[in-house]
Amino acid sequence: MEGKLSEASKRAAPSPIQQLSHLAQRVGAVNLAEGFPDFPAPAHVKAAAAAAIAADLNQYRHVQGVCDVLAATMKRDHGFDVDPLTDFAICCGQSEAFAAAVFAIIDPGDEVLLFDPAYETYQTCIELARGVPVYVPLDPPSWTLDADKFLKSFTSRTKAVVLNSPHNPTGKVFSKEELLIISQACQQMDCFAITDEVYEYITYDENKHISLASLPGMQQRTIITSSLSKTYSVTGWRIGWACAAANIATAIRNIHVKLTDSAPAPFQEAALIALTSTPDYYESLKKDYAERRDFILQLLKNYGFHISFKPQGSVFVFAELPKSWQISDIDFVTNLINNAGVAAVPGRGFFHTDADDQSYHHRYVRFAFCKSDETLKAAAQKMMKLVKSNEKVPHDTQSFCVSKK
Repeated sequence: MEGKLSEASKRAAPSPIQQLSHLAQRVGAVNLAEGFPDFPAPAHVKAAAAAAIAADLNQYRHVQGVCDVLAATMKRDHGFDVDPLTDFAICCGQSEAFAAAVFAIIDPGDEVLLFDPAYETYQTCIELARGVPVYVPLDPPSWTLDADKFLKSFTSRTKAVVLNSPHNPTGKVFSKEELLIISQACQQMDCFAITDEVYEYITYDENKHISLASLPGMQQRTIITSSLSKTYSVTGWRIGWACAAANIATAIRNIHVKLTDSAPAPFQEAALIALTSTPDYYESLKKDYAERRDFILQLLKNYGFHISFKPQGSVFVFAELPKSWQISDIDFVTNLINNAGVAAVPGRGFFHTDADDQSYHHRYVRFAFCKSDETLKAAAQKMMKLVKSNEKVPHDTQSFCVSKK
């Protein structure tokens, strides 16, 4: 019966990245590949979830209080008013919120602009809705937006623009100037914007997250998606939301109900506690992640990388392999897993465009630093042990990351 499977299911087949993930699991590699924390979630948030379960809040449920808190948060952080009774859909994580948003606005043949490199889930959702993903390449090494390329990507079929900032995989935070270019184009072409803002509280140095919806003329055409997952280290709880104008939010909510009916009830209750965390929680979150970022940047420099772009947000470093290393991203990651026992993600899985120079598509590796101090130190010990075992200075040769014959 395999021949009767849908075309969509065939396009969703495992990627080389997933195959490398299985290899990493088989050899017990230290996981710097996947973007989930391996340290405890905040105690007050876990206690709230446990209390909700003990109180038998375990059935289908919509916790209106979550919408109330989110509305107040958006007013405080971004300066715009939303109606908590009509403008939210609480979903099973940002992933479902994004999918429901796409299904709510995309018809067959509609084009959706995405910035490349991009998180792979976006494309799958667009294709399931029979839409057409159109990629706009960001320019390395700082992943800047080329306004001319962007504007030329619009056609009469463009229905929406997807914006992920802070950005996975690069760690870029889109600037106010870039956001203005995007907002003006969306208004001129009369299209939607869907934002993925899951890393909104994880920014570094002087970089600040600005929601596209906060710019003039954008609130009524922007669908914000986000979640508890990254800010509160609960990626497995699957609590996310979409925020949009009432008529759009209603469409998203209707689709969510048909897909999953309800987000996990006890974790919605815990979300009330998480979302009302004190300011010092968010300050500590940034400080702790900045230290982890700086640790892994130094590790990669010691290993031989030349870091040309320091992450401005998110929990990832998107590191370019030095030109002197005549090795692809997949070969590098395979050897890193086999020889050092450390897992990372080949960058090619995030690229989609037919750029004039595609050589760099196979020259990037993503490392996740949302890991405990113990995990990061274990990775450092393993990687530097491999360097020393080859008795080579890392920046002089690639031999330390290639299997000895």
